[in-house]
Amino acid sequence: MNIQDMEQMNGQFMEHVGKVIVGKEHTMELMLTAIIASGHVLLEDVPGTGKTMLAKSMASSLDCTFQRIQFTPDLLPSDLTGIHFYNQKSGDFEFRPGPLFANLVLADEINRATPRTQSSLLECMEERQISIDGSTRQLERPFIVIATQNPIDNQGTFPLPEAQMDRFMMKIRMGYPTDEESVEILRRTVASRSVNDLSSIISREQLLRAQETYKTVNINEDLLLYIVQLTEATRKHSELSLGVSPRGAQALLKASQAWAALHGRDYVVPDDIKLLAEPVLAHRLVFRNRIRQQEGLAELIIQQILTETEVPTETLTTGGR
Repeated sequence: MNIQDMEQMNGQFMEHVGKVIVGKEHTMELMLTAIIASGHVLLEDVPGTGKTMLAKSMASSLDCTFQRIQFTPDLLPSDLTGIHFYNQKSGDFEFRPGPLFANLVLADEINRATPRTQSSLLECMEERQISIDGSTRQLERPFIVIATQNPIDNQGTFPLPEAQMDRFMMKIRMGYPTDEESVEILRRTVASRSVNDLSSIISREQLLRAQETYKTVNINEDLLLYIVQLTEATRKHSELSLGVSPRGAQALLKASQAWAALHGRDYVVPDDIKLLAEPVLAHRLVFRNRIRQQEGLAELIIQQILTETEVPTETLTTGGR
């Protein structure tokens, strides 16, 4: 697979998922970018905006094993990871894998589970492995978690800890549709179009090749420094007690490479980084005043930092192309 193949894949994927999802092209491109970069995605918005349908549509378009987990307050860690049980016929203990042993995992309403259950995702999201009863089991590639959550001020929700938020490559808000999109949604409702109408168009082997191909995208040293300057600015911001971690900087690098590849380029430009900075970095910020965490100021701070940080010139970053 080459860069041109990835650009073609992007177009086919957007058209295919667009048969069910109205609008949200930018959101879908961001999600595909994260999947290509082996990153996890957190979709956040109020109920009824299509978070679960979008996640299921993306999964249906990929020929990978898929599991959906409905997170509830009584969900236990073993319900996710699996258990050892005694088989009376064989007279031995056997392992029954949980739903996390899949290529694509939809963690629906993830913040309705207790912190203890949420913490069971930490190891598998970062290291692609699960430790159970003293033994470690590797997860098959690709392994991607697509989580949905309602705003954390809703009743019956538990805020995700910073360590888990940092493991999501992107946090994306759906937003309400426009009037024209709302009318089209109603038309498709009458026509009974659903996610069940979608077939897979990208095989597991194609996805694995794409996850290797994007790594060949070139990024200039000045753009690496640009990423460092952006993340360092969050650590020095007066309103923040916790800025972007090195993991966050790596996520921005990988996402920028994947975005460039999906748009037919074998090099990253500053606009790639600027476009992805908000969905990749904003959810990693922790305010000194926790009350302000709810007010959407993280995105404003990222935009402020982008404005104040000098951008490398395009001629310099693309090698004069």
